[in-house]
Formats: sequence, structure tokens, C-alpha cells
Amino acid sequence: MATRHLYVVRHGAADPFGELTEAGRRQSHLLGERLACLPIDVIWHSPLPRAVRSAQVMGDQLPGVPVREAVELVDHVPYVPEHPPAAWAGFFDGYDAAEAAAGARSAEALISRFARPADVETHEVLVTHAYPVAWLVRHALDAPPVRWLELNCGNAALTVIEHRSGLAPTLVLYNDMGHLPPDLRWTGFGATVRP
Repeated sequence: MATRHLYVVRHGAADPFGELTEAGRRQSHLLGERLACLPIDVIWHSPLPRAVRSAQVMGDQLPGVPVREAVELVDHVPYVPEHPPAAWAGFFDGYDAAEAAAGARSAEALISRFARPADVETHEVLVTHAYPVAWLVRHALDAPPVRWLELNCGNAALTVIEHRSGLAPTLVLYNDMGHLPPDLRWTGFGATVRP
């Protein structure tokens, strides 16, 4: 039975303009080194600069592996709850129906392209953003749509999801930062304890 192995990663740390910082380059390099022992077929990345550059840095550690853009990996809000949790009320304030519908279409395109089995064994790296990582994990767990809000993804953290025909997806690993030294383990979402 063929397995589609997805190595889903959030881009490295970036500045307010979306360019990788020195820490983001180090994170991406270390993640590339970790992936180098695997039979990676392709690195897909979001069209946004922080993901593009992260994929390029990882690709430097994986000679011969193609690095390609996938618009489905672009940063987006995949689901807007009708009644957001109080902690998220400010985030969704002013979000209109058109924006919510566009996010839902992007989420469906992401799932349709990547969250399904392949005809042959594949090993694909997806360099994306925190929200699409959370959406793919939520989908793999068949959790209610609102649960994506509770998944906080670290910069250059590794999540592994496997898809096989006729079976539910398997979440093998979530948000693993073992390849990063403590000073590079961060979610990018405010001050917090770094594991």
C-alpha cells in the first residue's frame, strides 16, 4: 500500500516585512539537515517570501530535490467560527463573510491537493504557515473545525502526516523542534516558555 508522507513545516522566523531573520535561516538550515536522511521527493512552498526562502535554505541541504511553489500553501484563515472563543474575539473582529468564504475556499484547496493518498509512495515537504499547519493537523485528527485555533505551531517545527488509501490519516509527529537548540524554539506568537 502506497503511503504519502507529508513533512509539514512552518517557515523559519521572519521580520515584520516577511523576510527571514538570521534565526529563521538557522532554523531552516537545521531542519534541512534533519530531513536530509529521508528520501524526500519534493519541497513544496507557499508563495510568500518567508516560506520561499525557508524552502530554499532547506533545499540547500537536500541536493537534487526540486523546490516548487504551491499556491495552496499560502497563509490564510481556514475557518471563522460563528461565535469565536472570547480569547479570539479581537482577532476575528471585523472579519466579513467574503473574507471567511475566501479562507474556506483556500482551506478546501489545501486539503484537496495535499491531504489525500497518492498512487505511489511519496515523501513531500510542505513549507507553509502556522494556520495551514494547524488546519492540516485538525483535518488529520478529524477534529471539529474550530479546533485549528488551539494549535500553535513553532517556526521550523516538524509535523508528519501520512495518508494511505482506505485509511484515516495518521498524525505521526506534531510540532517537533528537537532539531533546534533551545534559543531557536519559538512559535512567534508572543513571549512564552521555550521548550
